[in-house]
Parts: sequence; structure tokens; C-alpha cells
Amino acid sequence: MSERVIVEIDNLSKNFSYQKRTAGFKNWFRPEYINVEAVKNLDLEIMAGEMVAFVGPNGAGKSTTIKMLSGILSPTEGKIKVCGLDPIKQRRQLSYKIGCVFGQRSQLLPNLPLRDSFELFGKMYDIPSKVIEQRIRELSDIFSLDNIIDQPVRQLSLGQRMRGEIAASLIHKPTIVFLDEPTIGLDVVAKRMLRKTLINLNKTQNTTIFLTSHDTGDIEALAERTVVIDKGQIIVDSKTNELRTKYLNKRYLKIEFEELPQKVIVPGVKITTKGSVVNAVVEMNNHDINDVLRALLGLGKVKDIQIQDETLEEVIIEIYKSTEKKHEKPE
Repeated sequence: MSERVIVEIDNLSKNFSYQKRTAGFKNWFRPEYINVEAVKNLDLEIMAGEMVAFVGPNGAGKSTTIKMLSGILSPTEGKIKVCGLDPIKQRRQLSYKIGCVFGQRSQLLPNLPLRDSFELFGKMYDIPSKVIEQRIRELSDIFSLDNIIDQPVRQLSLGQRMRGEIAASLIHKPTIVFLDEPTIGLDVVAKRMLRKTLINLNKTQNTTIFLTSHDTGDIEALAERTVVIDKGQIIVDSKTNELRTKYLNKRYLKIEFEELPQKVIVPGVKITTKGSVVNAVVEMNNHDINDVLRALLGLGKVKDIQIQDETLEEVIIEIYKSTEKKHEKPE
């Protein structure tokens, strides 16, 4: 993987203001405005070939950041460089180097075949007709579009359309692709196919991928690195496979006994029983899992043991909660 920096964000901020609505006529003559900091003092670097997940709750500033990176919105403060270009001052030049897909907003022509959208985008990027044809064949192969490329877009399933959306964003071979909720609304099969395709794209063409998603399956499958943002600020920037080890708060024990013990109590540990199965939730900050395990194993003859970590979703939720506690003002 090249060590070239693709995205440079330095002290980036974006503020929005809107008029406060109040009852009566007073607000008509002396309107009050509320200022919202959507992104606050953001610093971030992304290297060529990286696959980065940009994660946060609704309103955290994810989509606003992508819109600034792609030149749709101007920053209030700070500097951005994408592929060495300023997204606002050099937006036209940048458009030839980036691809964008917004999961809830289509860029395809709904009443025309998928192929026509590809040809249109190719012409928009000043690609010669023969090269467009070759690129359409390549993308059809990569995204398995041969059977649907001549169908009107409005007749495609959501999964088929999303494959078409991403393929269209790649017609000009961009250096980096911004994906905003690319698998939203897709079924399990469509998600798996899309994820495999994006991984293959990254490996074979070294395309840098920057995605937002609420689906932790996307994050675990696609992203080598996860950046967690909340209230417009980065709170965690970590390798995805290290998130659990760094921020793990709970582990789950499931022990099946040959016969359920009469008394199943471990002080401070939440325990439930069903049949001959004992389930325990171990808070890692308060207990050593080995101590809890020894206490439970001493209660009777064991048939089976399972130990599970928190899901990535639970880990990320705990990160949000810990951040909120830090920002809480004392009464």
C-alpha cells in the first residue's frame, strides 16, 4: 500500500444557523438564530489504499464531513486537501479523482437502462467512447451486472441499484470513493455481495474507501480502521480489530450443567438461568472473568462452556456513552 496521504483534514469546523421558531409575532420582526456546530476542530489523515469507516450516531457530523471533502459544502474554518486538491477552490479537478455514493439518494437515470447512466457519466468525465465501453465491461464483470445492465433502473431491486450506483461512481477510476450508508435497506445476501465487491476493488485497484455506516457488519467486513465521531469531534481512531480489546466492557458466559445447581450466585455478577443453562454478564471493569468462571465451575458438573465478547455495536455504543458522561455538566 502506498504511503501517500489522500485526505488531509486540519482543524476542520462547520457551523450552521437556523431561525428559532416561537409563537406570536415577536419573532417576525426580531428573529433569533441558533448556531449549531456540526463539525468541530476535526483533524484526520487517510493514506492511499486505506479502507476507513467513519462512524457516529445521527447528527454526529459524518455526512457533513463527507460533503465538505467532496466539495458540496464549504468549511466554516480549517483546511482540507483531497488528492492534493482543495475541494472548494479546485472542485472540478477534484471531481475527476473522487467517487461519491449516498445510499439514500440515487444518481442514476430511473427510466433509462443502467448502461445509459454509465455512458452519460463517462461523457461527463471526458472519457473517449471506446474507453467507456471497455470500462462498462470491466465494471459489469466486477459488480455482476451483465444480467441487469440493459434494464431500466426503476425496475431494479435495491441491492441491484446499489451495485449500479457504486459502479457508476467508479467509471472514471477515482482514487478515493466516499460511501455514505452504502448498504442501507439491503438484505443479507445483497450486503454480502456488495462487501465482497468493495474488498476486491480495494485489493486489485488500491482504491481508497471512506465509508459511513450504522451497520457494524459493514465496519467489520470492510474497514481496517474505524474513526468514531460524536458531536462533531473524533473520539476514537483505532484499527477495527483492536476496538474490542481496547474498549471491551463486558463478556458473556454461558455454562450448561448436567443438572442446574441449587444456588447460582456470584456477588456483583448478573446471572440468569434457563433449564440447566446459566448465563452470566461479566463487567470487565469490576471482575476478573477467570474468577467468575472458577466460581461457576465449582457449582456442579459442566457439559458445555461458551465465552463471548461484546459485539462491535455494543462496544461503539459504550464509547458514545462514556463520551456523553465526560461532557455532562455537574449540577
